[in-house]
Amino acid sequence: MEQQKKKKIPERQCLGCNEHKPKKELLRVVRSPEATDGTGGVVSLDFTGKKNGRGAYICRDVKCLKKARKSRRLDTSLGCEIPEAVYDAMEAELAACAGKNDKTV
Repeated sequence: MEQQKKKKIPERQCLGCNEHKPKKELLRVVRSPEATDGTGGVVSLDFTGKKNGRGAYICRDVKCLKKARKSRRLDTSLGCEIPEAVYDAMEAELAACAGKNDKTV
């Protein structure tokens, strides 16, 4: 009568579409720890999910990043103002990554 324990799959909420999905399906946006001079850390995409810093999650879709950008949900979640140039760079990086994944399938 041993019951096999079901392994819990960690879920996170996408800041663009507000859907709860398994953590591995989402992409982490991370703000690195603040520098010693008091300036905010660098905001970047974390494809491995292991970078140090404050993180937030979005789907691996440019549409979700654009929704989060429009509503400023990433700014609120990461606790800092994200410049438009950083958003543009993240969109380009995400589009390039999505294009690379489409070619390998």
